[in-house]
Amino acid sequence: MNSIQIPAVKWIFGTLAALVLAWVLAPFAIVPAGTRGVMTTMGKPSEDVYGEGIHFRIPIFQQMHLMDVRIGIREGEGDAASKDLQQVRVKVAVNYHLDPAIAAKVFRDVGQTTEDAVARILDPARPEAFKAVTAQFTAEELITKRTQVREQIAALLREKMNRHGLVLDEFAIVNFAFSPSFTAAIEAKVNAEQANLKAERDLMRIRVEAEQKVASAKAE
Repeated sequence: MNSIQIPAVKWIFGTLAALVLAWVLAPFAIVPAGTRGVMTTMGKPSEDVYGEGIHFRIPIFQQMHLMDVRIGIREGEGDAASKDLQQVRVKVAVNYHLDPAIAAKVFRDVGQTTEDAVARILDPARPEAFKAVTAQFTAEELITKRTQVREQIAALLREKMNRHGLVLDEFAIVNFAFSPSFTAAIEAKVNAEQANLKAERDLMRIRVEAEQKVASAKAE
């Protein structure tokens, strides 16, 4: 029984070893859809960017590294201060992708994966951008001028990202959250404005009714 099993085990290990060796020594590399390839020769990256498909390489000496160029999303939140020194918590969402044309430069200068580039460039730039912009608006303006605030934050982010090979596709402010005291003050102000509008409408209605009564009396 053992004499039968030993050759079988040797055959299995031999087959696995042959497959691993064939993979290591394979004279080609595959770049899947949604990625770009960066070839390194003895650790030195090439200036060329390899598109999707099969590419030849020198076994052992050359290796193909993959960089994801699909659209990704990054969400984050943090605290900032408005122009009138109100504390505000901002939550944003960023859609981005790696610029395929300069994947090799990003690989060499920033990181060997797209995630590395995002962690080193986008993540620290995001809170810096929204702190810089929210400081230019009062807390009330952050609400009433939300589109302008979003565009200014996006412009700052786009500038920082483009310098390092990341492209900003979409930027959205998910939420502004203020302190309970400021939120209560805003609600009180809104309620007061609504009460004033109601009082003005009531006064207008009373005037119209009085004028109608006078006109009716004259007619009689």
